[in-house]
Amino acid sequence: MSTLVFFHAHPDDEAIATGGTMAQAADAGHRVVLVVATKGEHGEVPDGFLDPGEPLWRRRVHETEQSAAILRAARVEFLGYADSGMMGEARNDAPGSFWSAKVEEAAQRLATILREERADVLTVYDDHGGYGHPDHIQVHRVGVRAAEMVETPRVYEATIDRDAVTELATEHPEGLPDGTDAPDLEAIKELGVPGAEITTRVDVGDVLDRKRAAMRAHASQISETSWFLALPPDVYAAMFGTEWFIRRGERPAVPETSLLGEAR
Repeated sequence: MSTLVFFHAHPDDEAIATGGTMAQAADAGHRVVLVVATKGEHGEVPDGFLDPGEPLWRRRVHETEQSAAILRAARVEFLGYADSGMMGEARNDAPGSFWSAKVEEAAQRLATILREERADVLTVYDDHGGYGHPDHIQVHRVGVRAAEMVETPRVYEATIDRDAVTELATEHPEGLPDGTDAPDLEAIKELGVPGAEITTRVDVGDVLDRKRAAMRAHASQISETSWFLALPPDVYAAMFGTEWFIRRGERPAVPETSLLGEAR
């Protein structure tokens, strides 16, 4: 059996980007470890959602623990950095923010976990973090460096098949109920990478209910009126039933269907 470490920027990223792959790996008997760089302190939350005096980070840690339990992760760790906010905000450079952290120092923190776990696989993000968020870009930089430090055998960049998602959004312009927070088509066209760059497509249709439940566990950020949960079942399956990765290093000769190297 193998150990797979999934490195993410904020609580809820794990469920959205890699939740199905995590669940499948755990179900197959592999050890799944979730590492989150920040506690998502600067997420947005509706008025009255939190208990009086409750900080958002505490709720988001609890939500991460719930999500990890649904996905059957064996270990959850936070690297101890603060959420950096969106690109261009003053929070980017605040003391303790993940974006302002020295890559070498942050990579040492992650490398310690990779060594403890003797990780066979590490996931990071693509080099622009999927959509340009500073903490996501930093996950790429820090994760790649940590993997170099400990010579992790397989490193995958979690990403989005821009072509597939754009096509799907174009085909279903009416697919969301009124009042749903829907993404803009032009913004979708900037997500991820072109399909030709993807090396690994993981079909997670058999665990899609658990992936959706893991998303729902992050109720402070993913409301029932968010497009993540409001999509009709068939569109949800088309949008989230495949998870996309780029394997670092030499491109596999045959497209892969798992992070352990299985091919079509």
